[in-house]
Amino acid sequence: MTRIATRSYSIRTAELLRQSGVHPVLARLFAARGLTDMRELGSELNALIPPSNLTHVEAAAVYLADAIDAGKKLVIVADYDCDGATACAVALRGLRMLGARVDYIVPNRFEYGYGLTPEIVELTVREKSPDVILTVDNGIASIDGVDEANRRGIDVVVTDHHLPGDRLPAARVIVNPNQPHCGFPSKNLAGVGVMFYVLLALRAEMRRRGVFDAQNQPRLDALLDLVALGTVADVVKLDANNRILVAQGLKRMRTGRMQPGVAALFRAAGREARRASPFDLGFGLGPRLNAAGRLADMSLGIECLTTDDEGRAWSIATQLDTINRDRREIEAGMQDTAMALLDDFDPANRSTITVFDANWHQGVIGIVASRLKDKFYRPTITFAPAGDGINVKGSGRSIAGFHLRDALDLVSKRAPTLIEKFGGHAMAAGLTVKAEGFDAFAHAFEDVGREWLSTNQLERVIETDGTLEDAYFTPQFVSLLEEQVWGQGFAAPVFCDIFRVINQRVLKDKHLKLLLEKDGRRYDAIWFGHAAALPERIEVAFRLDNNEYNGVTRVQLLVEHAQAA
Repeated sequence: MTRIATRSYSIRTAELLRQSGVHPVLARLFAARGLTDMRELGSELNALIPPSNLTHVEAAAVYLADAIDAGKKLVIVADYDCDGATACAVALRGLRMLGARVDYIVPNRFEYGYGLTPEIVELTVREKSPDVILTVDNGIASIDGVDEANRRGIDVVVTDHHLPGDRLPAARVIVNPNQPHCGFPSKNLAGVGVMFYVLLALRAEMRRRGVFDAQNQPRLDALLDLVALGTVADVVKLDANNRILVAQGLKRMRTGRMQPGVAALFRAAGREARRASPFDLGFGLGPRLNAAGRLADMSLGIECLTTDDEGRAWSIATQLDTINRDRREIEAGMQDTAMALLDDFDPANRSTITVFDANWHQGVIGIVASRLKDKFYRPTITFAPAGDGINVKGSGRSIAGFHLRDALDLVSKRAPTLIEKFGGHAMAAGLTVKAEGFDAFAHAFEDVGREWLSTNQLERVIETDGTLEDAYFTPQFVSLLEEQVWGQGFAAPVFCDIFRVINQRVLKDKHLKLLLEKDGRRYDAIWFGHAAALPERIEVAFRLDNNEYNGVTRVQLLVEHAQAA
């Protein structure tokens, strides 16, 4: 069941924002998202939370400055998603700017799993001979891997943003805003954001040592396109601090100041960098990078982001685009299988979904989980064979009010032998269970769902910003909206109104093209992924989009949901 609701907002706050010079509609939108002060709209770098607020970041800076000074070899151990790839690229480029000897390794997820494991330490030693291991976007749960590195006399610096378990690894330094007793005000930094902060602190430490001064220090802002890409693609909350990082990165993209690989990814995705938006990063560039980690080897994605050769960047971007097309085909087949497996699934009697197929690709199960979660609005975990003949690997996506990692933790405590390992966030998590224990896990997970989720929480609510005055259905107003930084936790505007359906037809068997009318004015609209006919009078939740055709720009409504009015 889906319900359309309208966000509430403080009329007084909206009026104060309007009096401060904010566009009247934007003032209402911002107030509805909890923004109360013009200063929270600032996107200049000097408004960032200072690095000194991040626990142990200065200790990491001192340690890394010493290592660089001693000529030690640093090896980055990266993660295999877009956040991990951008964090690795930021670390590589930034550390080289600061004079480090640095290399990287990104383990194959299917062979080595996630995080700094003892096997990855052994691989890193064998292939890269590190003096220091630096983790990016992983490491906070790598107790055994850090112990193995320590046993071999290799220091580990952990930079991560994932939630820690009961124990922390015995690393030389840990920088993570979510570790205990860290007072950093933004707990929402992505892995790439944490690494960027480490570089800021390291550069400040090197200034203190006289290596650089304010005039000749490296320009770390040149890395902000990568920071923006990883932050948006990892779907972390875009709080005020993250919005600054993303806004600065988008500004660079729009003015053509970006890494060759980022420019090549825009081109491969068929999107214009001069109009770059968070939507482009999350749905255009991010999936092409992620596809490498899902189906092939993320080192291809990292090379794309670290090469300065435009020809090489374009060659890799086209390869990534091809891999992404393959991923889509695999995903479509897996979704069809999932729907067949869930043929008798009754949402009214279930709080969660767990589903497994022996032919599924473990690199794509997370996307399928996301699609099923969107369709049924239930916390969903999809499983594929782990490849060892013993275990199955699961990837989960959650809904508001159901903390997925905590749910797995509770299952693990109640049935200690069920889950081999797990980790993640509130909204996304991964785990490994023995194949023979799959059914028992599914029941245990459903028990937690029934305890934690009320009937109201299992109803999908599409939050909208209410009606929009006719005067604002213009390309100019849509462009104004596109200039803002919307995303997770700072939702892009969705409006709602009642329209009459003048015409409707199905495109490519799966999209509904509409001509709608309200107050004597007609609007083009499209509902992607929906083919069923609509009644004549409908209530529509929609986003606004500028549709350019034959040199003419017209406003189009992108339908999020529609129901009989």
